[in-house]
Amino acid sequence: MLFSVFKQFLLLGCISFGGPAAHLGYFKKRFVDELNWLSNDDYAQIVALSQFLPGPGSSQTGFAIGYRMAGLAGGIAAFVAFTLPSVIIILLLASFGTGLNDTPVYQGIVQGLKLLAVVVVADATLGMFNSFCNNKITQTLFAVTAVSCILLPSLMLQMLLLLICALVGLIRLKTSAAPQNKPTSAVKPNSLALLLFGLMLLGLPFAAHIAPELAMANTFFHAGSLVFGGGHVVLPMLQSMLSDTISNDVFLSGYAAAQAIPGPMFTFATWLGYHWLPATPLLGASIATLMIFLPGFLLLIGFLKSWQSLSDNPKLQGAMLGINACVTGLLLSALYQPVFISAVSGAMEMVLVIVGLWLLKSIKAPVMWLVGFYVLAGATLLV
Repeated sequence: MLFSVFKQFLLLGCISFGGPAAHLGYFKKRFVDELNWLSNDDYAQIVALSQFLPGPGSSQTGFAIGYRMAGLAGGIAAFVAFTLPSVIIILLLASFGTGLNDTPVYQGIVQGLKLLAVVVVADATLGMFNSFCNNKITQTLFAVTAVSCILLPSLMLQMLLLLICALVGLIRLKTSAAPQNKPTSAVKPNSLALLLFGLMLLGLPFAAHIAPELAMANTFFHAGSLVFGGGHVVLPMLQSMLSDTISNDVFLSGYAAAQAIPGPMFTFATWLGYHWLPATPLLGASIATLMIFLPGFLLLIGFLKSWQSLSDNPKLQGAMLGINACVTGLLLSALYQPVFISAVSGAMEMVLVIVGLWLLKSIKAPVMWLVGFYVLAGATLLV
């Protein structure tokens, strides 16, 4: 199973364009719809937990899937495999420059891959709606969540809506929840993972003056600890933290490169670490990459099993139905912003989205075929 986890996530790491929302769509299609590693409900619970915790939401979801399938080694394998292609590309771009970014063909390909993200997220949203929003209450929670997040995009609002939907589900959906199992004993959080997180969060600032490597570790660990959401959210914090270390041109070039490649956008840290320690760029890239992901993974290990234990409690199954409806609404709002509005600006883009949905739903085209289709379309029709 460990090899299978690594193989599946490595493949996804090579083709998962479009940012965090698109990654959730890729994960659902592969691990829920195609491989049946998780049920729709299990997947939604993992996504919901990732919304509560700081760090890269889509990478945490991937780590949790690997963890469920093959333990801690599976979580590590999922992270390494999904992140490796992005890290390699970032390192190559940092080594040889990014002059390619300004060519029309490259920009057309990037635009085509953004349209692929629209198709994948739309398909995932529809699938989750059909699974979780099958009565008036869940459909209302879905609609309220989506409308609220589209009109007032805010991470705090997302967390508030998750809590409200959980409460509504607990009160109104408990009689229509899934068949009740025998109550399971509560599982306590993983105290070792949480202790390690706390020690690093509090201890690294005191060690930062000892060596530049420790200063870098402290900066990126705190960035990963204090930011909720994906790579777009961490941008302003990193820019303020690194204003005296990384030039603005280097910073923005790396951010542009991270948006154009598959895999997690948090590998933007790879670029920054490479330029932070020019004498030992590979060491800098490795430290920055590990440290920005590590806090989110430690927190996920700390709470994952206790979260699953809560979801198995018959009294809370209605709350989970409310959370699942909310997560579906969050995905729809992400489909609009940033996925759709950053990709579709004209008739040709909309036509390509419709064609892609047809290929995916009617022809059942594999994702690899869709990647090739959108690369070709971007290079020929969108330049």
